[in-house]
Amino acid sequence: MPPFEAHPKHPNENDSTVIGEPSFPVPDAPTWSQQPTVQSPAPAQTPAFVYRNSGQTSLPPPAAPPRDSAARLHQRRINRRAKGGEWAWVIIAAALFGVAVLISLSMFFVLRWSRDAQAALPTAAVAFSELPTPVDLRGDGLGSAGRIQFTDGTIVELDPWDGESRLTILLIGLDRRPQETGLAFRTDTMMLMSIDPKTNSVGLLSIPRDLYVDIPGFYGLHRINEPMVLGELREPGLGPQIAIETVQYNLAMRVNNYIIVDFKAFIGIVDAIGGIDVTIDYNIYDSSYPTMNYGYEVFSLKAGTHHLDGANALRFARTRHGDNDFRRAQRQQQTLYAIRDQVARPDGLPGLLAQAPLIWESLRANVYTGLRLEELVQVGLYLKDVPSSSIKTGVIDYNYAVPYTTASGAQVLLPNRSKIGTLMAEVFGADYAQ
Repeated sequence: MPPFEAHPKHPNENDSTVIGEPSFPVPDAPTWSQQPTVQSPAPAQTPAFVYRNSGQTSLPPPAAPPRDSAARLHQRRINRRAKGGEWAWVIIAAALFGVAVLISLSMFFVLRWSRDAQAALPTAAVAFSELPTPVDLRGDGLGSAGRIQFTDGTIVELDPWDGESRLTILLIGLDRRPQETGLAFRTDTMMLMSIDPKTNSVGLLSIPRDLYVDIPGFYGLHRINEPMVLGELREPGLGPQIAIETVQYNLAMRVNNYIIVDFKAFIGIVDAIGGIDVTIDYNIYDSSYPTMNYGYEVFSLKAGTHHLDGANALRFARTRHGDNDFRRAQRQQQTLYAIRDQVARPDGLPGLLAQAPLIWESLRANVYTGLRLEELVQVGLYLKDVPSSSIKTGVIDYNYAVPYTTASGAQVLLPNRSKIGTLMAEVFGADYAQ
């Protein structure tokens, strides 16, 4: 028997249970003995945006709690924000959170380089909750009308983010090779990023792909890297929703949206910014690193500082032979910080602008998200004001998971539910489950 009490069994996946409205009870609480009910995102009354390879992404806003100090927070952020040139600051803001916010940058570039490409960033046909009810955080640089106007005359209308309610995004690295299409692939990387404006902090939690958990709407336990495949096989476009529901159900934290990046997009982003610098105090030797063509090769890196191009940055982030998934998760977080540092260099902006078309081409066919353009911009503008000391990271490692061998001989990790809540509070704050 596994050394923890499993959740009640779910309906067999062949019956008529509707995904997104599970018939089984969802646990309740910030504590793991009584978790809170985690709602699947509700459908909106009207479509918010239509994407080129999908249906519609509906985005109903949950109510934002009132906060008396919102005006003071707003004024402090305005005072810190430089006057004018806000679109350039969004590029610098992108550096604050690696790949996730670089997508904001790329969406700016689609406006500069292609007026009619707003619908080009693909998304799955799934309903997701919107950013909370707006309270203006735009500052003088955006103008009173809430617009950003580019030199070519293009105007972006912004519905301001409220700056109060938590925004949580599931970041997924898809194990999809260049010759493959669609979303029916296992996730190679899974991170939970949460912005808490009340404390002006950001949390980043790495989730090991071998974590053995319940997947809502599917029978039995599965690795947490399987929801994308299971959802897409059940209904094309359903994978992101099943992935979100799985994380919500097992970590008791509401997830607002998702960003999915495949290997090609990652390589293109790193190459476009001129590579990244990483420093390690241990040697890496992987005799069986999986190649893009499902073969194997040797990847090695000695202790010290290295400048990596896109392909080697991907190898650095993905390799796990010689250590474990937890060290691998730390390298993935280190890679995000390295991307941030590279873009934040004083001499980095001109080169970044020159690479705008390349960055966009890398993203448009290889990144999927339920976020709209306006939301990506607002997140970028907000994150530039978050100090690096307020970015907290964590990994679900052996302190929070127990190795286990299944009846079929598979090596997995069982979540230690009595301890994971403590880790979640350390990374995201004590009110993460609210």
